[in-house]
Amino acid sequence: MVNVMKGVLVECDHAMKQFLLHLDETVALGRKFIIQDLDETHLFISADILDVLQARVDDLMDQISFPLVEK
Repeated sequence: MVNVMKGVLVECDHAMKQFLLHLDETVALGRKFIIQDLDETHLFISADILDVLQARVDDLMDQISFPLVEK
């Protein structure tokens, strides 16, 4: 019997991968979403969580960046 899951291949750096693994392990998005940890820079994730995940990553990027103010 074959088990088929719809997913998305994500390529990211090591730091972002650790963030995604943390979100998955703590069920921060309401459920686990990583289908397979492929290698150091690739994850296979559920396709239906992509919008929520993108919003969470955008929030993280907003928190760690700061606006440049011209003088």
